[in-house]
Amino acid sequence: MKLKIAQLPGDGIGPEVVEQAVKAVNAVCKKFGHEAEYTFAYAGACAIDKFGNPYPDETHEICMQSDAVLFGAVGDPRFDNDPTAKVRPEQGLLAMRKKLGLYANLRPVETFKSLISKSPLKTELVDGADLMCIRELTGGMYFGEKGRKENGNVAYDTCIYSREEVERILKLAFEYAMKRRKKLTVVDKANVLESSRLWRQIAQEIAPKYPEVEVDYMFVDNAAMQLIRFPKHFDVMVTENMFGDILTDEASCITGSMGLLASASIGVHTSVFEPIHGSYPQAAGKNIANPLATILSAAMMFEYAFGLMDEGRAIRNAVAKSIEAGVVTEDLANGAKSYSTSEVGDWVAANI
Repeated sequence: MKLKIAQLPGDGIGPEVVEQAVKAVNAVCKKFGHEAEYTFAYAGACAIDKFGNPYPDETHEICMQSDAVLFGAVGDPRFDNDPTAKVRPEQGLLAMRKKLGLYANLRPVETFKSLISKSPLKTELVDGADLMCIRELTGGMYFGEKGRKENGNVAYDTCIYSREEVERILKLAFEYAMKRRKKLTVVDKANVLESSRLWRQIAQEIAPKYPEVEVDYMFVDNAAMQLIRFPKHFDVMVTENMFGDILTDEASCITGSMGLLASASIGVHTSVFEPIHGSYPQAAGKNIANPLATILSAAMMFEYAFGLMDEGRAIRNAVAKSIEAGVVTEDLANGAKSYSTSEVGDWVAANI
């Protein structure tokens, strides 16, 4: 099979970790007889520097013409520290999600036996934890009307959702629950927010169509607490954009390292595969960043974009072996010998 992949390394450590994922993809292609064709494109702060736009039309066209997007990260301290900046790298990520119709972000959270001691939670809480967080991406407060008034002294952000947006993400969540352990948790704030009451209403309308799925409803503050108290309670969790942004980062601590968590954003057009850890500018160019989340995102790309499950499994197995063998970057080394970003990428590719 010929795989047309848009390669968007982005900012900070993005280029370094994407380079390692490409090594893994090429190793899989060699092993299974596929051909990967990559097209580079700019996104984030590097795109602002070159085009004045964090998601240029040229980049969007490349994404639309590809079968999948392998994405690094966006973000730069120059913009973080300037509250008056009119254009920001993160706007490119939001624009990409909107233009590609990426309405669902899938974030699997699973533990590796050899790394359970790295989790800040007790072993008995996290051992065996395995959940899928599904976050809506195109609606909510991030896209609603926003602005300032009264000479800039009052600010507002509007959370708005349509029935169509809520129905499609909830149907997807029910479908994933059917493929897993048939348990779905709908997270909202229906005791306070009208938009959450719409979510809960639609979830209750859809639930009878999936009688095998056990559905529970949880307020977001309680969900945040239960993720830490009893993460094994969850199978599939679905929620709106901002709640999902916060909860999925919280869930990342279950594994012991944000550097292990991959994600897929799927929707109407080309799907995007990326690590959740951000651009980590402090580590950029030092060859110390953990590439495993990006490599695991490449595994998700094989599975979700191309339907190549064995190829995805080959990457997952190699990553698990690298962790067991101690071939990891300094964030996972726990005082033992650590390896550079590129050394971990080389080892995983060679193992594949």
